[in-house]
Amino acid sequence: MIQSLNPDQIAAITSGEIVGPGVTTAIRRIAIDSRQVIDSAHTLFVALKGAKVDGARFIPDLIAQGVSVFLISKTEKSNFPGITLICVEDTKVALQKLAEYQRSFFPNPLIAVTGSNGKTIVKEWLGQVLSERFLVAKSPKSYNSQVGVPLSVFGMEGFHQVAVMEAGVSQKGDMKALAGILQPDLGIFTNIGAAHDEGFADRNEKIKEKLTLFQKVKLLIYCSDHPEINEVIRQKIDPEKLISWSDRPGADYTRSVKILEQGARIILMKSDLSTHTFFTQFSDKASLENVTHVIIAALTLQLNPEQIQQGLQHLKPVDMRLTLKAGINDCSLIDDTYNNDLEGLRIALDFMKMQRPKSRKILIISDLLQQGSPDHWCPEVVNLIQNHGIDWVLGVGKSIRAIGDQWKGKIDFFETTQEMLDGLKPEFFQNDLILVTGARAFGFESVINLLQQRIHGTVLEINLNALTHNFNFIKKRLHPDTKVMVMVKAFAYGGGAVEISNHLQTLGADYLAVAYTDEGVTLRQHGIKLPIMVMNPLEESFHLLRQFDLEPVVFSLEFFKKLNRWCFEQDAALKIHLDLDTGMHRLGFEAGDLAELRIELQHTKNLKIASIYTHLVGSDEQIHEEYSREQLENFQHMKDSILEVLDEKPLIHALNSGGIIRFPEYQWDMVRLGIGLYGIEVTGNHDSALKSVSTLKTTVSQVKSLAPGETVGYSRKGMMEKGGKIATLPIGYADGFDRRFSNGKGYVLIHGKKAPVIGNVCMDMVMVDVTGMAVRTGDEAVVYGQEISLKELSERIGTIPYELLTNISSRVKRVYYLD
Repeated sequence: MIQSLNPDQIAAITSGEIVGPGVTTAIRRIAIDSRQVIDSAHTLFVALKGAKVDGARFIPDLIAQGVSVFLISKTEKSNFPGITLICVEDTKVALQKLAEYQRSFFPNPLIAVTGSNGKTIVKEWLGQVLSERFLVAKSPKSYNSQVGVPLSVFGMEGFHQVAVMEAGVSQKGDMKALAGILQPDLGIFTNIGAAHDEGFADRNEKIKEKLTLFQKVKLLIYCSDHPEINEVIRQKIDPEKLISWSDRPGADYTRSVKILEQGARIILMKSDLSTHTFFTQFSDKASLENVTHVIIAALTLQLNPEQIQQGLQHLKPVDMRLTLKAGINDCSLIDDTYNNDLEGLRIALDFMKMQRPKSRKILIISDLLQQGSPDHWCPEVVNLIQNHGIDWVLGVGKSIRAIGDQWKGKIDFFETTQEMLDGLKPEFFQNDLILVTGARAFGFESVINLLQQRIHGTVLEINLNALTHNFNFIKKRLHPDTKVMVMVKAFAYGGGAVEISNHLQTLGADYLAVAYTDEGVTLRQHGIKLPIMVMNPLEESFHLLRQFDLEPVVFSLEFFKKLNRWCFEQDAALKIHLDLDTGMHRLGFEAGDLAELRIELQHTKNLKIASIYTHLVGSDEQIHEEYSREQLENFQHMKDSILEVLDEKPLIHALNSGGIIRFPEYQWDMVRLGIGLYGIEVTGNHDSALKSVSTLKTTVSQVKSLAPGETVGYSRKGMMEKGGKIATLPIGYADGFDRRFSNGKGYVLIHGKKAPVIGNVCMDMVMVDVTGMAVRTGDEAVVYGQEISLKELSERIGTIPYELLTNISSRVKRVYYLD
């Protein structure tokens, strides 16, 4: 943060009222997450109220950590002795006002990037290119929201010579606050697409909303080949401020692209006929558009072409994600190899903090090339290392050695990455949590390759940000006191139960549910503390239920009596969940069982009823609405009959993912979130609102050209009547790619284009038709994800998304990331 503040100044800026002692504490940090407080004595905690949690709940814990100044809503005003509260109407608006105040102290150029696609990539690449000449502040990752933008501004420091920030909107009115905060000198409008269309009347309204960011900009860069953008920009922005580029003559820069064997050549001709030529390793259309924005912005900021070309040489496909991977020797590996600034390091260490415990925390870090002199960043890095409990630091470079003067823990330094690789042995690492973060120039990808568990060529990527989005989407549709049980059975619908459960624990889920006892045992063994309901427990696992504090579902009188007898003999007590059958006819007590069940309940002291529930048969389909309502009415009567004989009221729940959307009036005490968490909205009412959590990817093993009449695969089912080109992918039905996708029923995306399956799907491989496509060995193929709907794929082969999700084999490695 550029300018430290005292509570009186903060109150004045935010129009707040101070409650508590008047203090002159210098506030140098802003925190919105209780887990991210470092320098507690000089931190202002802003208690934001979100869909999942109210920050004010954590004030007592933060006081214990040493935080003494809080920004809270007036509705939360309480008396905490010795603590300073700054009470405001809206804490989010107050946070934005503080960011706007900090922005006013930054005298150097600030570049703001917006658009539908590519804004994070443009921001990241532009930051890298500009670092050839400037000390650059960048918004971390995709921090472009009403909260993310203020947090990005707080990361700007006085020594930065230029700032590159991104801004995004999801509904009308969002951009006004961000424009006031950023006040950009130079703007970049990337493009316009379908993202967040649901928040606007039409595409023009969305463009106008984004342009609100640039009303006071000095210069705006955009591609005039996007007709919708070009038309609105010409209406709304002073032509003297516009810098346009196009592949056709008439713009300020006319671009010509020559695709090379490796990469492309970009020629830019200005209106005065002066010409610049640049080379890039990228050749796909989207990357070339992003690179062009970067080049023109760099030229506008007076970088010479040689500096720009030097920066372009270091650009790589930016994996704007913190990725958790399986490492060697039971280690977990956090891949942050694209990052090289303090804000990114803070976020990576916070992500590390949220992972399940391992033997040691290890940080592998390079020089912070974009942060200037070690005097600027060394004390902060040491502070972060100490506060996050790092056990071992491996530093690469020259300036990183400065941290050794201030931190006396276990630390090793190396001049180069290769020197470190030569000195490391796999046996050095056992059951460790390792964060690898560094500048592109250090090539830390080789470190990841050394420490990563060897993986099958096919991976299932789990987007934890998308999972968070879906969780919050559901939470916003519930009453504030309605609890959420999340289904993580069947390996969390194929996504990996342990890692997803750990993330749900941090999100504030109330309960987890698994199918079998051993699934619950695994979660407990990996540090999951949430209550866990076991839906189909077996008698031989009763001792495990007790040992691992698991809560079985009881679904019949026979099972109730067995479990009650075992608990009596073992002098044990268990929490149980009663399953009532109102129409599923799978498991559960029927209405005729209730009289005897009531008697049993009145005579047991060993079984405590944690919840009573039922399961809706057809909540996902409108055609079954009448039947669903009959189920809910039957459940109402059945559970009331049971409640009459209980001393304590248990949780009542009936709604699954479909029911949450269709029957919100029946929330009762808890809902059960299943397929909706993973991005499938089964009712079809909110398809565009949920985000796909899983992306199944593989790579091209080989490309072949076939003559007319040749066949492909087993039984010669694939016929190339006119000849063409096929690509072989290392995924088959043993990995979960269903054999019913054979012979054109299925397809993958390569470079965004459909490549249909040709011939039969094999056990470990599949062939796809790539005739007319520029496909090479090693190219990525997307099997399903955000661009390929699981609903569509399942309909093609007459099944449901659940089957496709849960069929992914365990040999397909799961990779978890935050973008």
